[in-house]
Amino acid sequence: MNDILNKRRAGVLLHITSLPSSGSQGNLGQEAYHFVNFLHDSGVSVWQTLPLGMPHADGSPYQCLSAHAGNPNLIDIDGLVNLGWLQLSEHCESCQGSPAFNKNCLVEKSYQGFLKRAGRQDWDDFARFCQEKAFWLDDFSLFMVLRYEFNQQCWNQWPEPLKERDPKALKEARHRLMTGIESIKFEQYVFFRQWMALKAYANAQGVLLFGDIPIFVSYDSSDVWANRDIFKLDESGEMSVVAGVPPDYFSATGQRWGNPHYDWKHLKKTGFNWWIERMDTQLEQFDILRIDHFRGLEAAWEIPADEPTAQNGRWVKAPGKALLNAIKAQLGPIPLVAEDLGIITEEVEMLRDEFGLPGMKILQFAFGSGPDNPYLPDHYERNCVVYTGTHDNDTTLGWLQSIDDNERNHIYNYLGNPAIPLHCALVQAALASVANLAIIPMQDILELGSEHRMNTPGTTAGNWKWHFQWDQLSHDRASRFSYLVGLFNRK
Repeated sequence: MNDILNKRRAGVLLHITSLPSSGSQGNLGQEAYHFVNFLHDSGVSVWQTLPLGMPHADGSPYQCLSAHAGNPNLIDIDGLVNLGWLQLSEHCESCQGSPAFNKNCLVEKSYQGFLKRAGRQDWDDFARFCQEKAFWLDDFSLFMVLRYEFNQQCWNQWPEPLKERDPKALKEARHRLMTGIESIKFEQYVFFRQWMALKAYANAQGVLLFGDIPIFVSYDSSDVWANRDIFKLDESGEMSVVAGVPPDYFSATGQRWGNPHYDWKHLKKTGFNWWIERMDTQLEQFDILRIDHFRGLEAAWEIPADEPTAQNGRWVKAPGKALLNAIKAQLGPIPLVAEDLGIITEEVEMLRDEFGLPGMKILQFAFGSGPDNPYLPDHYERNCVVYTGTHDNDTTLGWLQSIDDNERNHIYNYLGNPAIPLHCALVQAALASVANLAIIPMQDILELGSEHRMNTPGTTAGNWKWHFQWDQLSHDRASRFSYLVGLFNRK
């Protein structure tokens, strides 16, 4: 276990898109720095976000166009204005008369300003970025301009020479689309520049950034288009099996994610190089990492591609031990958290424990059964991360309003019949537990109901859109949260 996780800490779960904003979502601008200040002032040393990648149209950060690239919608436009690369009077024709700025247009315009007005140091920085990230950036930037050219169609619908990555066709496309490719590279440069500046500020304030790695990648991504050999695809590039999970707490029919499965035999032959590069990218951006669906490193649920639900699948073994050993050999001990929720076997627990990885405990899962429930705080060990709920759960207040009287009475009795509201008592129970790291979703600090839920698994509409406003954080709520962090010695 990495030393970062071997200390008593408090954290807050809030995605960047959920930061206060006058628009549709938060970004990497001043509100992000303001949030770091709030964490610092509260004695909180961990800020957990969701994945930072570029999502598809549904907005899910767990289904992205690249395992490496950042989401350009998180770019702070004011930061580009301050650098002198953009003037807000500059718009393309599609933006004229629009009450809301077209962010993609403004970033593209800032690239034109960069070409005209950037200094030598910025030019050198951009060139160094492109060179260091070329192992994924070259394919990604070409993928994005081709995807735009073909009206956002998945790569398997592209003309055959480009779908099959014919060298002559790729060379011609790189030449023909050079301007767009460079603009995409600049977009990524700006994202990483702004994110790394925020990370430096957070670290200087004693706040560690905690990121999330989806175990699988989207089929419609530059990763699959450029690396077909490492996925279970047929000769034409189609999936015969897709990823998901069987029926569980979240869904009676399971979850059919639709991601391609890894060809672990091929990955093993290459020394797991693709995974190591992916982890290295995330370690640059974060101080702590969580592997989402960690149990998939021991065995993953394979669903026939023609099945409409996840019910009819099978568990297929994965070489998690060999993978984690390879990552450790190349990158050293990593502050890694295992998302070990759902159907967890003894083999999954052995893999987690062999590498000393903390697992997750969810208080919303603790009270629906008897005293042997592993999510009850009296069963915790120090090497774990406790949450009231995650981004996939209802808010704690909303969840309490949905359960029956027996479960609610169980909570009251277990917590000693607290005088404070029950949703507040559960936040206090998480912070009071022996778990080294206690993470509280921002919705639970703000005492918000179900309408502020971030995601409902198994659904595609209405998710990933929540963001808060500072006037929801009353002085009393902020003071109480800070008091509890100190009371339970979480630094």
